Amino acid sequence: MGDDTSAPHVRVRNRRGEGARLRHEIVAAAVELLDETGDESAVTLRSVARRVGIAAPSIYRHFPDQPAVMLAVVRSAFDELDEQLRGAMEAAGDAPRERLMALCGSYLRFAQAHPGRYRTMFGGLWVPDLSEGSVTEDDMVALGQESLRLLAEALEGCVAAGRAVSDDVPADAVALWLGLHGLAHQRAVAPSFPWPPDIAERVIATLAHFTDE
Repeated sequence: MGDDTSAPHVRVRNRRGEGARLRHEIVAAAVELLDETGDESAVTLRSVARRVGIAAPSIYRHFPDQPAVMLAVVRSAFDELDEQLRGAMEAAGDAPRERLMALCGSYLRFAQAHPGRYRTMFGGLWVPDLSEGSVTEDDMVALGQESLRLLAEALEGCVAAGRAVSDDVPADAVALWLGLHGLAHQRAVAPSFPWPPDIAERVIATLAHFTDE
């Protein structure tokens, strides 16, 4: 999709010292383009600049290249996901099993609500060339670590309360995430499939090794 699909904005120049605001606007514009098109290739420096209402070279004051913009988009998406996961657990109360179920449900809802962002977060759309550009392997490894930590912490709470069994919580947390990720992906690519209404609960209960207590 070409850059001309995004209407230009007339932008009021930031006052001195407001560079952080422009950086935020650049990331927000990139997120909007990704959500609208579902296509990472639509997020170019030119299209982002057009959306913000600035000249493309102005982006270089904040990001060295397009992959750096995409990295900021993905980091922002993970921050949003983590905030929603924490909120879901807090709303669920103190019961460990309910907290884990709430976290998993929130994860699946995020994937459904933001399909383009979700695929980009997990390499379905965006796989940067680490041999070129500014994005490093360490940058990529760090993505999603907090989400996985929250999942493992919730599972550990179930094990400690006797609501789940596991002899390797970190590994079982990864297995549970893979189950959630697979379900989220398949729901997106096969929406007409007759999914059982309780398929999420079945996946979670099995991979979390819930007890019958």
